[in-house]
Amino acid sequence: MSKISYYTEEGLKKLKDELKQLKDVDRPAASQAIGEARDKGDLSENAEYDAAKEAQGMLEMRISKLDAVVSNARIIDENTLDLSKALIHSTVKIKNHNNNMVMNYKLVAQSESDLSKGYISIESPIGQGLLGKEVGDVAEVTVPVGTIKLEILEIFRD
Repeated sequence: MSKISYYTEEGLKKLKDELKQLKDVDRPAASQAIGEARDKGDLSENAEYDAAKEAQGMLEMRISKLDAVVSNARIIDENTLDLSKALIHSTVKIKNHNNNMVMNYKLVAQSESDLSKGYISIESPIGQGLLGKEVGDVAEVTVPVGTIKLEILEIFRD
């Protein structure tokens, strides 16, 4: 049984576009590469054929994984979310008590995470620690370098 994931309309569209690209463009190209390698002769000593088959296997795994994610994806109506708690698609302004840095993170699904944009996965240790917290709460989060204390200063939607 696959896990339901929540996305913005934009995030889900991006996944569907990637899946369409993989199925409609990349899959036929992989089949063509296998055909061309097969035409080059003895398959037992054909490294190009082996590489093309390997690439096709990886492509099919990616398609299968994306199919599962898209079929279990749900779009969140951000207007109905509780603004008093840190939930998926909330942006939280936090203060790290270990180094006094103040940061903003948007809590998103794993496939939408991008730390350079400030998007952090709800499945990450920090994301899990922040989920359900309210303004003023301090989350103690265990990360590879130890435990950090993150105080929630503000919760908003953008």
